[in-house]
Amino acid sequence: MTELVLFHHVQGLTDGVRALADDLREAGHTVHTPDVFEGRTFATLAEGMAFARESGFDTLTERAVAAAQTLGPDLVYAGISFGVMAAQRLAQTRPGARGALLLESCVPVTGDWAFGPWPAGVPVQVHGMAEDPEFAGGGDLDAARELVEVVGAGAELFTSPGAPHVFPDRALASYGAPAPAPLLERALAFLART
Repeated sequence: MTELVLFHHVQGLTDGVRALADDLREAGHTVHTPDVFEGRTFATLAEGMAFARESGFDTLTERAVAAAQTLGPDLVYAGISFGVMAAQRLAQTRPGARGALLLESCVPVTGDWAFGPWPAGVPVQVHGMAEDPEFAGGGDLDAARELVEVVGAGAELFTSPGAPHVFPDRALASYGAPAPAPLLERALAFLART
């Protein structure tokens, strides 16, 4: 089975993120969940973003990268929203990446924010909500479309109807949107191919 690192969203390593990791473990995968917030969780996106700004996005991303460096190179990198920054950076820059699973965010593969070119042969799957102002309205959907076009075969983009952000986190009120079950099915199929 696949070994992956799952980076949490801006509300921290919540019980819902842990539950998603457990779902993946139950399917036979090895899942690491580094806590770049060092035990802090936040009730709202705004509180989590305030903490991330205060701590420094670069500092938090470096914690994530350092956590991954303690593991072997043969990994799939997964992230939820804020965690996509670390997951995508590692998938694009760390040799040996087996794939990337990007949930509710995507960093452009060209321009000022890009981590460099997408590595040949590294598959990617991106998920987001079609009416989510953070994903669809914040440029992530456009970045995901560009990524799928650049990667070609081995790249998938799934948008689900609805607006909730961090929808795979069952500890949050936004869980229960129609997307979590298909997301898990698609993610497991993706992991089975990597």
